[in-house]
Amino acid sequence: MTPNIHYENREIEGERLELTDKKAIYWLGPNVTLRGCTLVTNISARWLHLVSGKLIDCTIHAKSELKTLPWAAMKLKGCRFKGRFGGNDFGFREDVDERWRLGGIEDCDFSEARLNGCRFFNCDMSTIRLPRWPCFTFMDARRHGADLGQQEWPGFFGSVIKVVCDAPEGTVASTWHAPTVAEKMDTTIEELRAALERAPGIFM
Repeated sequence: MTPNIHYENREIEGERLELTDKKAIYWLGPNVTLRGCTLVTNISARWLHLVSGKLIDCTIHAKSELKTLPWAAMKLKGCRFKGRFGGNDFGFREDVDERWRLGGIEDCDFSEARLNGCRFFNCDMSTIRLPRWPCFTFMDARRHGADLGQQEWPGFFGSVIKVVCDAPEGTVASTWHAPTVAEKMDTTIEELRAALERAPGIFM
């Protein structure tokens, strides 16, 4: 039987939480507050359920790539992210269900993380430290959609641009990893960077 490990209805301060048992299902919330904790993951996101709560001044370290995880139910403040994150969504969302309106993100540092296909919703990006090249970020792509659509993009990268510009309401930024994207989109890192340098609203 698969064990369920719950962190709920309490405040945890200054502890190291190892979410690494691949035979367990982990639940953060409801109503959990982690303050000054280190959260280490080495599991698939399907075994990690973010129900509701706050992470304040925590370090989140993904030992293996954490893929397709919505953080919308969690309030993240002053947190540092390390490791690889693919397809994660940060910040609250108003276009899904009510639980996804509970969270938010501010004053967080991703400078030591590798992000690919990660989106930020309904937040002030000036408070977020983003990873630099070879990661790159589209800032407010919905507003720059027409210009981005008219650019010439190498390989099949135009399909990524379409996804970025058609992002759900509330999307304020999306971050990608150039080597990963270039390999999948039949282009090179150099060609991709040259095209990005000509485009508006790109942080590298």
